[in-house]
Amino acid sequence: MPMSTYRIAPSILSADFARLGEEVTAVVAAGADMIHFDVMDNHYVPNLTVGPLVCEAIRPLTQAVIDVHLMVKPVDRIIPDFAQAGAGIISFHPEASEHVDRTIDLIHDSGCKAGLALSPATPLGCLDHVLHKLDLVLVMSVNPGFAGQQFIPHALEKIRLIRKRIDAETRSSARELMLEVDGGVKVENIGTIARAGADTFVAGSAIFGSRDYPGSIAAMREALKLAGSAR
Repeated sequence: MPMSTYRIAPSILSADFARLGEEVTAVVAAGADMIHFDVMDNHYVPNLTVGPLVCEAIRPLTQAVIDVHLMVKPVDRIIPDFAQAGAGIISFHPEASEHVDRTIDLIHDSGCKAGLALSPATPLGCLDHVLHKLDLVLVMSVNPGFAGQQFIPHALEKIRLIRKRIDAETRSSARELMLEVDGGVKVENIGTIARAGADTFVAGSAIFGSRDYPGSIAAMREALKLAGSAR
């Protein structure tokens, strides 16, 4: 896979919230492609994080795409709010929607790209009748809810299977369908994840937990370069 197709999306879940604007500006200056928002409601997942107001506050600070991952239930009510706040991509979990196809349409009608997020135990069958409408598939390589968890190795097989589906879906068209991975991504394993088929990588503590954002992102780019040349 060409290097130009790889994207690194730092997750603000691991940022210093007292300096959030500065943190976002710093990681974009360090080479981040997207800013990942982990939105949790203390209902669908056992944690409470940020809402549309934070997205709206960050939007003027960067031209980078804001990639919103909704871990909330019910999900439809808040989608237009995040779209209006400046989200570029909105992903949700199929278990959080009563009608997955309708939620995808709502995201598109709100002016955003639509993604479906798969938790570690979510079966791939949820993609069967909607993959053609999606812009992104997000594979959770940890159970959603908290930053700093360890990558679940079995996620690699899931990524490989979804990559085959995406390649089959996009073979006859020029449209882009991203395969994003979130959870435990770091310099040491990002190459392995890329070789399994991912092209977009959410990294939280691996970037924000370091003192050297440019160095951390550059190290990830180097690992991705090696992975790309090995495929």
